[in-house]
Amino acid sequence: MVWVLSVSLAYAQSDVPSLSGNDRAAPATGLSTYRLAAGDVITIRVLGEDDLSKEKIRLTDAGSVSYPALGEVKVLGLTTGDLERIVTSGLKGRYLVNPKVSVQIEEYRPFYINGMVDKPGGYPYQPGLTVRKAASLAGGFKERASVNKISIIRDGDASQRSQKAELNTFVMPGDIVTVDESFF
Repeated sequence: MVWVLSVSLAYAQSDVPSLSGNDRAAPATGLSTYRLAAGDVITIRVLGEDDLSKEKIRLTDAGSVSYPALGEVKVLGLTTGDLERIVTSGLKGRYLVNPKVSVQIEEYRPFYINGMVDKPGGYPYQPGLTVRKAASLAGGFKERASVNKISIIRDGDASQRSQKAELNTFVMPGDIVTVDESFF
């Protein structure tokens, strides 16, 4: 028997990371607040149940994954902890007595950087990434780059509004960073 779990969370304004470089990416609890979206690659493991474990699953454009015994599971906007709880509750009782599930992000979706950097384009996200580090991945700033005129369009921002950023501003997967040219 196959059944479909459908859970989706809309991005709340509080889920969009702050642009301040002093903010931390995770809350004081130490739990990840990273929200899964299309393009992420995850691994789901069930302790002692190799047939229920799935390695390196890329989320579809709809933000879902196909999972044994549960069917298509919508994970758009969920944290890894949320997904662990959903898979655990889906397997508990019907398939396993007390499943131990872990979800790991294998590859984050890319971020994009354009403008006055040596090699504009999409690059793999890395936790702790700042604008300064993103520019380094893109070959560094060009001579005419203005480090005071940097903007970010956040992936989770439905309005796609450009926001001013600084060198220590955190960059998240799917974000678009633009470095403007300095005229003086």
